[in-house]
Amino acid sequence: MKRISLLALAAIFVMTAFGQSASRIEIANPGKTALREQVIGIPWAAFSSRCGITDTLMFRLVDVRTKREVPVQLEHRGQSGVTQLLVQVDIPAGGKVTLRCERAARQPVTALTYGRYVPERADDFAWENDRIAFRAYGKALQSAKDNAHGLDVWVKRSRNLVINERYASKDYHNDRGNGLDYYHVGFTMGAGNMAPYWNDSVWYPGNYSRWEMLDNGPLRTTFRLYYDAVTLNGLTFKSTKTISLDAGSNMNRITVDYKVDGHDSIPVVIGVITRPDPGVILADEQQGLITYWEPTHPKWGTTGVGVIVPGGGKLKMTPLQMLLVRKIASGKPYTYMMGATWDREGIITNAEAWTERVRYHQAAEAALSGLQISFL
Repeated sequence: MKRISLLALAAIFVMTAFGQSASRIEIANPGKTALREQVIGIPWAAFSSRCGITDTLMFRLVDVRTKREVPVQLEHRGQSGVTQLLVQVDIPAGGKVTLRCERAARQPVTALTYGRYVPERADDFAWENDRIAFRAYGKALQSAKDNAHGLDVWVKRSRNLVINERYASKDYHNDRGNGLDYYHVGFTMGAGNMAPYWNDSVWYPGNYSRWEMLDNGPLRTTFRLYYDAVTLNGLTFKSTKTISLDAGSNMNRITVDYKVDGHDSIPVVIGVITRPDPGVILADEQQGLITYWEPTHPKWGTTGVGVIVPGGGKLKMTPLQMLLVRKIASGKPYTYMMGATWDREGIITNAEAWTERVRYHQAAEAALSGLQISFL
């Protein structure tokens, strides 16, 4: 048995002599955080070679303990070939899960994530999973009087995918049984957008101008938004945002790549809109954590939003929003997390539970980097 970390798996395998095909995969979690409904990536080249799998349609993974088939996705990240095998599993802290690889056709996996460009609604890009939904605004809305800058939340109380149904109804501002869009963004960061920050001011770069779908479910949806080059404060910069949402998660991973002419770094803010009435705020500069349990809407209940900013930042409160200010490298991708919940989903129903959930996602990201994968 050869035990290796997830990050080093592909590199070490290349240097390992090919032997008899493995029949089982063991994923061990030596950390202190139990992983629940976690989507985990296994480098496809290593899996294919070690398990002797060449036909992507003729294999399945079965949990040795439960005897149940494990949901999987072939991740491409926009490439023609498979880059990772995604599996969704639970792994206790200090525990492991063992999967048996069988050469047989898989059961269909119910789609738990989905996203699409919405040309029928002013260039929206909307995406969701089985917990929550989001929206980004495109160029067609930028000249409209109701334009907005930040990221939008569509609350849900259904594990089903609802985006297409809501757009088709043209009535997504009322709860038709599965949730609605009542979250107000306006000229703010909304539910956790990022923007340049100069002279104590947020410089909004405008709405996205082009999109690219990299993967679209069933366990992970990933897409990229492109923004036109703009000149702010005498500096010209280009930016892209790669957004990824996993099944079972309240939080997106957002990888931002800013390229600024003549500068090695750029000051940015990541933040959320606040409301005039009191809500419950937790802000931890050192851990780069903001959670906000909004004031309860008299008709629609309570939304919670949060951001996780690796490396932390300096908190700045304005009359409209709370921001974490930090620098990121020019031309080097930086990944943070943002997400939301709704009390009427019936799972997270108060501020304490929401903060606990966001902290879980923060700890789970650290645990993922320490996973150990063995082919047996």
